Amino acid sequence: MFYYVLKYVLLGPILRLLFRPRTEGLEHIPVEGAAIVAGNHLSFSDHFLMPAVLKRRITFLAKQEYFTGPGLKGRLTAAFFRSAGQIPVDRSGKEAGQAAIREGLGVLSKGELLGIYPEGTRSHDGRLYKGKVGVAIMAITAGVPVIPCAMVGTFEIQPPGKVVPRVKRVTIRFGEPLDFSRFAGMEGEKAAVRAVTDEIMYEILALSGQEYVDDYAAKVKAAEQEAKAAEAGTRRKFPRGGR
Repeated sequence: MFYYVLKYVLLGPILRLLFRPRTEGLEHIPVEGAAIVAGNHLSFSDHFLMPAVLKRRITFLAKQEYFTGPGLKGRLTAAFFRSAGQIPVDRSGKEAGQAAIREGLGVLSKGELLGIYPEGTRSHDGRLYKGKVGVAIMAITAGVPVIPCAMVGTFEIQPPGKVVPRVKRVTIRFGEPLDFSRFAGMEGEKAAVRAVTDEIMYEILALSGQEYVDDYAAKVKAAEQEAKAAEAGTRRKFPRGGR
């Protein structure tokens, strides 16, 4: 109930007024039945802008940190995501991926739309990164189509670290549904789920026009942070002009 209050009364009209999102390919979203909408993830705003333009309800697998933050802000954020029907997923530990898949399949079993970001995290530099295979496992297991989606312009309005987004028009593109029925029964085969995931990412890339990186976003980000930390340590040890 609160989802529709947010969408049509409280938040949706404001988002559509401020950001005036252009939409392309909305006809590719099925009117009914289960499906996965797989998109790039450039900004915190993605969570709200995509649902704002869809006629159907969509449920996202949201990182657990949104539900466990400290202080008043943390409690308000958790209450918001729970009220909007989003599902917390623990991304740490060996069982994290399996838990996310179980939750996602639960949504699909009800004939609903499931929203997922195959990259697993927000892009820290605006590029598109290698997708994780959970989206493929869910699509093959549930036998549902995958609609690729590209958020264009959301990195510019709210890059990582920016709390208040800039008011600027964005574009949301949906591609034709991808049918993976030819992989039925192959959700346990590594080559099959990798092939399906790569096909999904290729379609997202075609829609978004981003630069592609054939590595996982979290891995690249961690390596860059480690390099910056090492550089900072070197500067402290050997300041410019020092000996």
